[in-house]
Amino acid sequence: MTRLQAPQAFDHKRYFIEKLGLSERLMERCLGEALSAGGDYADLYFEAVTSTSLGIDESLVKSASQGISVGCGIRVLCGERTGYAYTDDLSSDRLLRAARTAALIASGPAKEQMSGFRHTSDAPTLYPIAGVTADAEIASKLSLIQRADQAARAFDPRITQVRAGFNDELRRILVAASDGTFASDTQPLARLNIFVIAKDASGNEGAGSTARGTSGGGGRVTLDFFEGTHSPEHFAREAARTAILQLNAIAAPAGEMPVVLGPGWPGVLLHEAVGHGLEADFNRKGTSAFSGLIGQRVASDKVTVVDNGLMPNRRGSINIDDEGNPTQENVLIENGILKGYLSDKLSSRLMGTPNTGSGRRESYHHIPMPRMTNTYMLNGTDMPEDIIKSVKRGLYAVNFGGGQVDITNGKFVFSASEAYLIEDGKVTRPVRGATLIGNGPEALKYVSMVGNDLALDEGIGTCGKAGQSVPVGVGMPTVRLDRMTVGGTGQ
Repeated sequence: MTRLQAPQAFDHKRYFIEKLGLSERLMERCLGEALSAGGDYADLYFEAVTSTSLGIDESLVKSASQGISVGCGIRVLCGERTGYAYTDDLSSDRLLRAARTAALIASGPAKEQMSGFRHTSDAPTLYPIAGVTADAEIASKLSLIQRADQAARAFDPRITQVRAGFNDELRRILVAASDGTFASDTQPLARLNIFVIAKDASGNEGAGSTARGTSGGGGRVTLDFFEGTHSPEHFAREAARTAILQLNAIAAPAGEMPVVLGPGWPGVLLHEAVGHGLEADFNRKGTSAFSGLIGQRVASDKVTVVDNGLMPNRRGSINIDDEGNPTQENVLIENGILKGYLSDKLSSRLMGTPNTGSGRRESYHHIPMPRMTNTYMLNGTDMPEDIIKSVKRGLYAVNFGGGQVDITNGKFVFSASEAYLIEDGKVTRPVRGATLIGNGPEALKYVSMVGNDLALDEGIGTCGKAGQSVPVGVGMPTVRLDRMTVGGTGQ
């Protein structure tokens, strides 16, 4: 994937130097203090975030807020140990005090002396800077969720409750490190969400009395993204359609059967069941089901999985990671063979493996760790309709709600928010209450057909790990798994 070239140079560092009064000399002093007790490495992570959050419920604006957060996190590494301190006061005294606090993890004479920074050139941008959503008028953002509310209610009289929300932020970061790293970025992010409840009082046998539907989209985009194919009306109708569909759905069958995963958001199963297990910190500690398996077969030869932070405007994309490293496209599984892990600076140093630019953190309050960006399976050669035709009786899972995975053994459980029976090679009745139960490394070995219709999610993914949340993207083409356990209450 080729990076987009920026339409014009943008000096991301200017905000911190001019607006917040920082200087390279102060940063060098702070790093010197951080290393003074014998640390191996230290870095400073400056962050300034401007955010907006709006919510509407029962056609009334129930929440509206704007905020600004500014601070710095200072990290010291000494072997496998990490010292960390942060401050929301960027005065020299407070920064130096935080640096000395982080330094307490180490003991002994200084091992490294600061000798200046390597000035990185401004990276080509993967997302717009001018006119980002954080600078747009509140009225324009409020209009989006009001339009979503109206469209959802107009879809069907059985839609009885609608909630819609809009969130955006402009995040500026600057990373200065003892290895000479000096990098910065300005990162926009926006997301529109719609949640609906449908009720059916008809009492039809086999029908549910209530059902829920959700939809939304976004990315690292400007406000005009939410028009046309990504309009509030589009997402509202999609949420309402899903809820109405569930009212007449039958109970999902239970047992082992072929499962077809639809393109796009079902890639969240790949993210959870496989992606987390390929993050280097779990493998460094030997707690992942994939530990020690590089070079070995972990999936069908039809499966190639990549994590790609270079995709323009995508929610999981970033020009640099939160340790100042350029992001890249990382092949994790190639034709079924495990090729590598996602690594940050710490794991790379300790494991002797390349740094994949995967060090991410929720905010300056948190230490970085290996995290995914946009994780997806590459296209195969099968036609999606042929994949459906190949199944005598099975499940077609189009969308997912919640799920969980045990990293140590790869076992996962996912609930399907939209799924259908496949009968005699045709998609027939919608089902409700379907769960997919399996083991990540084992499930991928049963992939027998991979479609040519790769799609990415709409831009709403948020990944949680160790108490931190970061925006991510997922995707996949239509895929057939010959065997998977389906949980349900039907026949």
